Amino acid sequence: MKILLTGANGYIGTRLLPRLVEEGHEIYALVRSRSRIEIPEKFQSQLHVIEADLLDPSSLLKIPDDIDVAYYLVHSMSYSQKFSELEAASAKNFVSRLDNTQAKQIIYLSGLSNEAHLSRHLTSRKRVGEILREGKVPVTILMAGIIIGSGSASFEIIRDLVEKLPIMVAPKWLKQLTQPIAISDVLAYLTLVLGNPACFGQSFEIGGPDVMSYKELLLNFAKMRGLKRKILTVPVLTPRLSSYWLFFVTSTSFSLARFLVESLINNAVCKENRIQKLFPRKLLSYEKALQRAFTRTEEDWAPSSWKDTLSGSTLNPDLSIYINVPKFGILSDRRTIPFSCPIEQVQKRVWSLGGRKGWLAMNWAWKLRGFLDKLVGGIGLRRGRTHPTRLKAGDVLDFWRVLLADEKNRRLLLYAEMKLPGEAWLEFEIIPHEIGGTLKQTASFRPSGVWGRFYWYSLYPFHTLIFSQLAKHIAKG
Repeated sequence: MKILLTGANGYIGTRLLPRLVEEGHEIYALVRSRSRIEIPEKFQSQLHVIEADLLDPSSLLKIPDDIDVAYYLVHSMSYSQKFSELEAASAKNFVSRLDNTQAKQIIYLSGLSNEAHLSRHLTSRKRVGEILREGKVPVTILMAGIIIGSGSASFEIIRDLVEKLPIMVAPKWLKQLTQPIAISDVLAYLTLVLGNPACFGQSFEIGGPDVMSYKELLLNFAKMRGLKRKILTVPVLTPRLSSYWLFFVTSTSFSLARFLVESLINNAVCKENRIQKLFPRKLLSYEKALQRAFTRTEEDWAPSSWKDTLSGSTLNPDLSIYINVPKFGILSDRRTIPFSCPIEQVQKRVWSLGGRKGWLAMNWAWKLRGFLDKLVGGIGLRRGRTHPTRLKAGDVLDFWRVLLADEKNRRLLLYAEMKLPGEAWLEFEIIPHEIGGTLKQTASFRPSGVWGRFYWYSLYPFHTLIFSQLAKHIAKG
């Protein structure tokens, strides 16, 4: 079949794509920026990339007329006041285009929304499903609650809370019930409903075999990890205070924290189980799903991570517009250091910066900068990185975003996503010689007004020390 896959470089889409290719389907991956999707050589003959924006109807004309099935895996995790309007507009544009193709099915992954009073995000997800159903193409909707898998937001946030806090003071909403489901089971259902006439025009609630409160979710995680944890629930934590608490303790952004906290007012439990009658299968328990996620995490093998998504980011999805570092109005710190060790060693150090390994020199200073960023509402250092040695365009690297990771030409370019009175880039270039080579490290800052210049010059002594030490440790080991 010819399949259109929206959100192909998102958390779910990245994992679903190889499954569909391996089943022999021809995939049209719709992304906003071609630079953010990697195409393995073995997939080249079956995978086509469509660069389009669901908010731009004219760009959707690139979608072929003869597709058979379309996956709609797009949603916003931001907390913009207009996010629900944007999601609705995207869905309407999508339906309008699909109505003029030969598509026979749309498959939409939504959230569990079977209660009367829903959070703003769940309300928006439900509305998107309604819009998709207004079109001519039959829709299959899968509704899931918490998804457990390596790199998933739920797994990473639960891990942050349990492993960092021996005693948790938490809101009373932790008594609400949830039915977590393993990412492998979500992917299985997404492929099982594909092209199945019995699923056309149907909605299915999907959840794992365990139903528990959010408090039990955390305590069971602690038990599995051999940790003793106490959770005290209090009625005084407002949604805003709870969001700040989650924001400072975990690697989540404040917008995602608010989304998660608001969603806790609802029970996320399936009220029907019709999909098991169509596709009987043994689902992974919460404990088994956690074990599998930890195995993947410990092996440093996570095909995708929620941290790398650009939803909620202020950056334009087309990261290529940031690659050309401005020449004028720039304040910079440049370091050029020759080295005699094998060039592969230096490149490996550059590609391994950040995350658990830290920043080689004065790591305490980088941590302090991350902490200060958190205090003013920034992302801090807790995002880490998805893989300890591999990088690609669009990946997060602590409070940086990877713009370019060109291993062949030995160039790495990062863009700052921390709170700054301006824009900042950090670039590494490795120039090979007959013996060894030269490391060129450039920190560039484009200030925004007088305050931006004050920021740069007031921290200049610290920048000089930090960047000089970083370059020396990368070049000399």
